[in-house]
Amino acid sequence: MTSPYDIDSQQTPGDEAPRQRVATEYKFSHVTTGRYLPTPGKAPGWPFAEIGHWKIDVNATAEDWIAELLDWRREHLTRIGYDDANYRRPELQWAQRNFVHAQIMVEDRYFYDPVAGEYTVDRYLDDLEARFGGIDSVLIWFVYPNIGIDDRNKTDFAYDLPGGIEGLRGAIEQFHRRGVRVFLPTMPWDNGTRVPERNDWDTIAALVAAVGADGVNGDTYNGVPRAFFDACDAAGHPVVLQPESTISAEEALIWNVQSWGKKAPNEVVPPVAKFKWLEPRHMINYENRWGRDRNHDLQYIFFNGIGYNAWENVWGIWNQLTPRDAETLRRISAIERRFASLMVSMDWRPYARTRQAGVFASCFPGEGRALWTLVNRNEFAVDGEQIAVPHAEGTRYFDAWNGEALQPRIDGGQAVLTFAMEPRGFGAVLALDAGSDEAELEAFLAAMRERSRVSLQSLSNAWRSLPQALVEIEPTQRVTSPPEGMVTIPAGDFDFVVGGVEIEGQTWEGVDVQYPWEPSARRGHRQRMAMRAFHIDRYPVTNAQFLEFLQATDYWPRDAHNFLRHWRDGAPPRGWERKPVTWVSIEDARAYAHWVGKRLPREWEWQYAAQGTDGRVYPWGNAWRDDAVPEPCRARRMRAPDDVDAHPAGASPFGVMDLVGNVWQWTDEYHDEHTRAAILRGGSLYQPQTSHWYFPQAYRLDQHGKYLLMAPCKDRSGGIGFRCAVDAG
Repeated sequence: MTSPYDIDSQQTPGDEAPRQRVATEYKFSHVTTGRYLPTPGKAPGWPFAEIGHWKIDVNATAEDWIAELLDWRREHLTRIGYDDANYRRPELQWAQRNFVHAQIMVEDRYFYDPVAGEYTVDRYLDDLEARFGGIDSVLIWFVYPNIGIDDRNKTDFAYDLPGGIEGLRGAIEQFHRRGVRVFLPTMPWDNGTRVPERNDWDTIAALVAAVGADGVNGDTYNGVPRAFFDACDAAGHPVVLQPESTISAEEALIWNVQSWGKKAPNEVVPPVAKFKWLEPRHMINYENRWGRDRNHDLQYIFFNGIGYNAWENVWGIWNQLTPRDAETLRRISAIERRFASLMVSMDWRPYARTRQAGVFASCFPGEGRALWTLVNRNEFAVDGEQIAVPHAEGTRYFDAWNGEALQPRIDGGQAVLTFAMEPRGFGAVLALDAGSDEAELEAFLAAMRERSRVSLQSLSNAWRSLPQALVEIEPTQRVTSPPEGMVTIPAGDFDFVVGGVEIEGQTWEGVDVQYPWEPSARRGHRQRMAMRAFHIDRYPVTNAQFLEFLQATDYWPRDAHNFLRHWRDGAPPRGWERKPVTWVSIEDARAYAHWVGKRLPREWEWQYAAQGTDGRVYPWGNAWRDDAVPEPCRARRMRAPDDVDAHPAGASPFGVMDLVGNVWQWTDEYHDEHTRAAILRGGSLYQPQTSHWYFPQAYRLDQHGKYLLMAPCKDRSGGIGFRCAVDAG
């Protein structure tokens, strides 16, 4: 076989044989586990892509490349005993029109209004329609990153949503009224929390049937197992399976009629999606959650005729599409939705011949019509003759991207079409056979013509993080002496140094929180602070103290689901009186603090009381001590916390107790336009095993946890308590 490294050095004008030999002899056996097919004229592992990509001649090699890939496809479909029955099932064919998908965090304030206490699906969808043309499906995400704060498993969180299962069903009905399909998540890695009553597939089948969901997203799955498909079918509720990661075994293509795609190589020649080629009706929603410039993503989906995952709220970190990318997605989705049946054409042909260097096209033919999608990979505009297509008398041509009729130059049985493409831009050509009619075509063209009056290049492509605000805490009446059970923390200078332990987001702007003195959210924080004196509870608030509050006030929250879930008959279990109260929301904690004339501590007050002025790692010093904290709980069921006074060795320099390793403690709340989150301090005794995706612990005093807030019913946890503070005179 000719070495792929020698192709360019062997090429001479008029001699295409070396390129063709590589395309012919390279049998593609290596791509059985990859995501993308090798591009024409360039085998995988090509060592000098950045040096020699300008020498690659796709037009010269594509025909032979396609012929070889047709053989490869036939062989692979035979090897897996391919049956396309699920792609022909009417109840699953909506996936073939699922061009714009989004993952929504249930904590997103556009989805749920915590003040009104109601789902606001219309507000969420109206925003997406205004910015990028709306979505076809949504994944309602209610699990990670909060899972592991206690022993609730991945399905328990669905039942803890506002209104429970009825509330979730109502939200899904709101999506359905707007024509949007709904996925629910499952994941194989949650094996450290409460054991479910049934296996994963029967559990999720019962849930999707109960709430009327349309699909199941398999988090971290490289192909959702057949058991999920069969379980939902058996429950009388067939669903579309959607693995998060690209399918690794071709057999899974049979029952996974959709998938996500990731990390398409960003080279001058756009890659072809392997599973789109194997089964053109298989819908891929390309996902690049942390991408800020999405031009390559959008060119990739348009070239392949696939969809996009317009995921912006990423675990509470807002990564919004820029105006340019949003408008690009709007125009792409308008074309793909309008010609949805062509986008799944079994005769799809990538790398149709083009006339301009750096411009690439795919052809999607259908009965009486055909569509070509084009992408300009150049950094400059390209005008002039773009593509020549086979011509028959009476065929009409349209620039579907710009909404104009095209007047071809006929040359030897081909129609040569001329139009302009922006830098890194897009194009689309529609051909209608003589006598063919396209319903409401003029209305579509008029809409595209109107949008094209604004060039994509004129729109901003600048990315900005979303500003956050710290929720104010009303000061208390100032008192000179510490109230009973409190410790005075003296005034002094304090180096407040802390960082968030979020699993994802790396060190990018927008991760964690934005303190009042910072211009944006970021993971690491440092501030020299002149601390005023204050008093703080020596111990966290106990069950006995919270019971006194209830008896004195008859307090009962409007949203009472999970409120004091561990109590029995209105009182803590016997022997739990001195344990920290848990299963209270931040709102419940504030109500208690107000009743007793106190408030929740600011985070830096909590840390100052725990750390003193010497920057120690733990309240008791710089070395970990097992006797200073409760024994960790690594079982699948979380045990009760220890009594608040059980570990005197854990005292801080000021004598504050039970700060680390028993229960997390509420402090500050931050919010931006889309997300609310509380800062938790101290960590807890619960350490669920089997996965690094569980809510991470933060025992060190220079670390904190960020806990996403939705509503008290879901926010309450058996792993979170609180202590109070009072302003000193």
